[in-house]
Amino acid sequence: MPKSIHTFHIPVMGLAYTIDSPIRVAHYGISSVISIIDDELMEKMNSFYSKKFNLPYQEISKKVQDYRAKRVTSYLNLVDTIVKGKFAKFKKELAESKLALESFIATLPNKSNIGEGLSNLMNESPVPKNDIEVFLDEHLKAGDIDVNIMTKVDKDNFAKSQQLPIEFNDAHASLRGFANSNLHSSVVLSAGMNPRLYSYFENFKDFFPDRNNRLKKKIVLKVSDYRSAIIQGKFLAKKGLWVSEYRIESGLNCGGHAFATDGYLLGPILEEFKNKKEELVQDTHHVLTKGLQHKGLAVPEHPLDLNITVQGGVGTADEHEFLLENYQVDSVGWGTPFLLVPEATSVDKNTRKLLAESMEEDLYLSGISPLGVPFNTIKGTSNEYHKQKRILNNKAGSSCPKKYLALSKEFGPEGICTASKKYQDAKLQELEAKSSEISQDKYENAKGKIYEKACLCVGLANASFLENDIKIKGQEQGVVICPGPNMAYFDKEVSLSKMMEHIYGTNSVLSSLYRPNMFVKELKMYVDYLKNEIESISEEVTTKQTKKWEGFRSNLFNGIAYYQELFRDFMHFESTNIQNELLFFKEELMAVTIPVMKEA
Repeated sequence: MPKSIHTFHIPVMGLAYTIDSPIRVAHYGISSVISIIDDELMEKMNSFYSKKFNLPYQEISKKVQDYRAKRVTSYLNLVDTIVKGKFAKFKKELAESKLALESFIATLPNKSNIGEGLSNLMNESPVPKNDIEVFLDEHLKAGDIDVNIMTKVDKDNFAKSQQLPIEFNDAHASLRGFANSNLHSSVVLSAGMNPRLYSYFENFKDFFPDRNNRLKKKIVLKVSDYRSAIIQGKFLAKKGLWVSEYRIESGLNCGGHAFATDGYLLGPILEEFKNKKEELVQDTHHVLTKGLQHKGLAVPEHPLDLNITVQGGVGTADEHEFLLENYQVDSVGWGTPFLLVPEATSVDKNTRKLLAESMEEDLYLSGISPLGVPFNTIKGTSNEYHKQKRILNNKAGSSCPKKYLALSKEFGPEGICTASKKYQDAKLQELEAKSSEISQDKYENAKGKIYEKACLCVGLANASFLENDIKIKGQEQGVVICPGPNMAYFDKEVSLSKMMEHIYGTNSVLSSLYRPNMFVKELKMYVDYLKNEIESISEEVTTKQTKKWEGFRSNLFNGIAYYQELFRDFMHFESTNIQNELLFFKEELMAVTIPVMKEA
C-alpha cells in the first residue's frame, strides 16, 4: 500500500464543516476526518450525495431498529464509493492531461518522491502515458476517510422511559456504525478517556491485527500530553487493541473545544513524545502481546506502526516544516485555515465571509458549550443573533431537537441539555427564588451564564444545510462556527491549490496582519487563561487551588525556558522577535499574583 503523499491532514471541525471533506479532497491524496455523532446530518447528506452522483438511496428512518448505527454505516459506505470513483477518474485525468499533471505536481511537498518521479516521466519525449498510469497506480493513494467520535458525547438513550442497553448510547452506536462500514481507515477518539466505550471496541474484529499484522480499522487518540497517551494506550493494549496514532493537539491554540493542560506547552510536549517514542512503542507492544495471547489471537513479532501527529495553530510553511523536521512528526493538522477553502469544507457563504473578515478581537474562548468546556468561537454568528432575539422575547433556550448534549442528570436520569429552554427555564426559576439573597451583580452574572449556552447540535450542523440548500426544520438556530485564533491571520477565500502551495511554501495566503509564531501565540493564550482564572474566582481560595495555579505558572516558566533555548540559534524563524516576545510573557507571568488562602 503506497504511503500518504501529503504531510498534512484536515482534522475534524464541528459536526458539518468536514462532514463531506473526503468527497471533496480525498482523490487528491488528502486525508480528512468526518464527525459521526450527528446521524440526522449524515442521513440528509446521504440523500443529497446519492442524488448528486446518481447512486441508489434507501432512507433509514428512526423507526428502523438500530437506525443510528445504520445511518452512520450507510453514509460512510456512500462516501467510500464516491471517493473511489473520483480517485479513479482523477488518475485517468493525470495520465491524459499534461496541464492537470503539472497543476497536481505544484501542490505536492517540495521533497516529494512522487512529484520528482512524475516530473521525470513528463520530461521524456514522447510522454509515456502507460508508464504514468503504472507509476500512479503504484505510488498514488487516496486520502484516508477517517472518522471522529467525541468520547464525552455518549448519552444514555431511552425508549418509552426505559433505558436502552449501553450499546445504544450515542458514541457506542456511532462506533458500531463505523465498525460495520466498508472503510479501511481510522477512528479518532477525542475529549478524553471513556472506559466503557474503549471496552466496546473488543466486539469488532476489524480493530485487531490479522495474520499479516495488518489492521483493517485503526484507533487514533487525540491527546494533550505524553502521560495521557501512555495511560490510554496501555488500557487499550491490555484488550489486544493497538493505538496506531497519537494526535497531539494544542490545548488552547485550536478550534472548537479547548482542553487546557496544566500549563504544559506544545513544544515541550512534542519534545517528550520525540524522546520517548521508542519507549512508548515497546512498552505498549509488550502489553498488547499479553492482551492478544489472553484472547488466543495471533501475536505480531514486531510492534505495529505508530505515528505521532500534531495540530493546533500552525499557519506557515516554516512552522509546518519545523514540526516535521525538529519533532519528527508524521503529519501536521491544518484545520481553521481550511474553513476559507470552499473546495475542502462545508461552510455557508455568510459564515465564510464572517470568518474572512474576523480580527484577533473577534475570536474568543467562550462558555457557550453545554459540555461546560471552553469553546473557541467568533463574534457575530447568526446563532448568537437568534439566541439574543429569544432572550429579549423572554423565550431563552433551544427547543433541543437532537439531544446529543442532553448530558446533565440534574433533573432526572434521561438527561437534559443546559442550552435547552426546559433547563434554562428551571434554572432561571431557581435563580429568581433566591434573588433577594444575592447582590444585583451576582444575579446578573448568574443569569448571563445560564443564557450563554448555545445549541451546538443544531448550530454546528446548519452550515451544510445552508450551503447545499437543504431545508432546515424547527426552531431557527443559525450557525455556530468553531475556528481557532489562527483565523485572524487569514482574510480571504482561497482555492485548494493555493492553500496547498501555502502549506508547502511556494505561495502565501496570509493577511498583512502581524502573526506571532504558533508557539508564542499559545503561550500568550495560556498566560491570559491563568490571569482570567485567578481574576474570575468568586469563592474563597483553597490550598488545592493555590497549588494548582502555582504548578500551572511553574510549567509555563519551564516552557518559556525551553523555547528560549530552542530558538537561540534557529534560523527558520525570526529568532529576535520570538526571544523578545518570550521575555515579555515571562515578565507578564512574573507579575501574576497568585492569591493564597486567608488564615482564620
